[in-house]
Amino acid sequence: MDRATLAERLVAAARARPAPPVPFRKAEAEGGCGVVGVASSAPIPGRALLQALAQMRNRGNGKGGGLAAAGLDPAFLGVDRETLLRDHLLAVAYLDPSVRAEVEARHLGPAFEVDHVAELPTTPHARTLPVPPPAVVCYLVRVRPEVREAFGREHGICEDHADEIDDEVVFQRTDALNRACYSATGERRAFVLSRGRDLLVVKLVGYGDDAIRAYGLEGLRAHVWIGHHRYPTKGRVWHPGGAHPFVGVHEALVHNGDFANHASICAYLAQRGRWPLFLTDTEVAALAFDLLTRVYGYPLEHAIEALAPTTERDFALLPAERRRTYRMLQAVHIHGSPDGPWFFLIARSDPRAGARQLIGITDTSMLRPQVFALQRGREAVGVAASEKQAIDAVLESLAREDPGTWWPRADRYWNARGGSHTDGGAFVFTVRPGERGAGNLVCTDKFGRVVEVDPAKEPPPPEGLPPAAALRAGAVGALRRGGDEGTGLARADLPAPELVARVRERLPSWGPGGTWAFLEELVRGAADDAGRERAFEVLAALSDRPSPTGAMKRSVLLSLLDAALAELVEGVRLRPSGGFR
Repeated sequence: MDRATLAERLVAAARARPAPPVPFRKAEAEGGCGVVGVASSAPIPGRALLQALAQMRNRGNGKGGGLAAAGLDPAFLGVDRETLLRDHLLAVAYLDPSVRAEVEARHLGPAFEVDHVAELPTTPHARTLPVPPPAVVCYLVRVRPEVREAFGREHGICEDHADEIDDEVVFQRTDALNRACYSATGERRAFVLSRGRDLLVVKLVGYGDDAIRAYGLEGLRAHVWIGHHRYPTKGRVWHPGGAHPFVGVHEALVHNGDFANHASICAYLAQRGRWPLFLTDTEVAALAFDLLTRVYGYPLEHAIEALAPTTERDFALLPAERRRTYRMLQAVHIHGSPDGPWFFLIARSDPRAGARQLIGITDTSMLRPQVFALQRGREAVGVAASEKQAIDAVLESLAREDPGTWWPRADRYWNARGGSHTDGGAFVFTVRPGERGAGNLVCTDKFGRVVEVDPAKEPPPPEGLPPAAALRAGAVGALRRGGDEGTGLARADLPAPELVARVRERLPSWGPGGTWAFLEELVRGAADDAGRERAFEVLAALSDRPSPTGAMKRSVLLSLLDAALAELVEGVRLRPSGGFR
């Protein structure tokens, strides 16, 4: 069966269900939400997001927060790797624990073989929240063979597409569970948080970092994470079902922005057998992405084009074949394309490709803030967020966690240009995990072009970069080797501009060792007003102006400068002087 026929029959199967009333009006409008996402070649713990989310709390108002993780550690759920990759992970939020038996008997048991059940216990932090977070139960399930066979026979889908049948059965059965147990404007007893393979979502009324702490996810390791602070600005009732992320099947989506054509997208989805329930823009975006990628089977480039169409001059600058394809996509899907300011972050588990992805997509007019970053050393990590300072907070957390692998600054920072012919307004971090956890990370733009850092530059040494406290303690270890020249130069009685010029000449030969020795001595000698003024001027000049660094990465230099600046400021706090207090 070809892809077009399969898509037609999957849509027909979805439309065959009883159609509920289509909600054309959102429950709440949303302001400037805060989003952050991380993809890493090595699994990283949930606590790596805590500082970034804490620093962006001004982008939320405590009415909704959540996170998603893909590429999970199977031990966290108490299963083996084979089960985690084979089964769908249905995470159900129980607002009323008494409904659990009904959910398992009516909605799960008849359709699925349940291989494992894991409850996510809440921590004491949950009791500090204004609204108690729901009880979360994770079910590792497989579609029953007789259910798969009956679905395929009824809708004319052959056994060669067993995976596609399973995904659609999971989608329809969990949608039925939501409609039976949850209403955005009425009774709320339970709802489905996530339903894909190797993908977990939790959310609550609160902030994104509350979700990590309330469910004790600080130690959960995963290859991909996304976190979200919600900032709803209209509406009277706040509920965990309205928090982000929202899910399709194998993807979870968070979003900062507001759609002007919510009703149009709802009608577009209803024509294809998808009826939003939670009355938010983010839900319809997740359903649209799932429709384009899972049901229609579009490659990621075409799915992004359907959501964020290329227009005007950028369209004219595309190659002729791409213009022809994009013109057809726009003609078919323009009513399902979000209009208004938005930025999506998507955590995606692609079981067929064996990949986990972090996808960032911005609207054509770039009306919501977005920053991307990439760091590559012995491992690689990609980060996307509403603000650069959130990216740096993630990297600083990772550097504290494992200073031999990570350091506090990225090798590259950049912004996407929405709907452009250059990068397409979207970037994808793809991780293919290995057998023992570590994997390979590749960053590409919408068109599949690889984004890379300078391969000639070397990462920090295996012992890592010293923290700011090492300046005071002198514990620089192997980094001290070759630093005599740096120490001597810092002691020289030179004005700041001349000192900066000499440092710039020597940086290529110093590497981290000489640079660190220079910074250590510069800060140590800043005991009075003149010394501090000179030190601040030198650090500012070296930070602001690119310098030749030889084999050393500029991100390593900036990390060392940040540590020196932090120690200099701490010295002012502890030992004030006339002009610095």
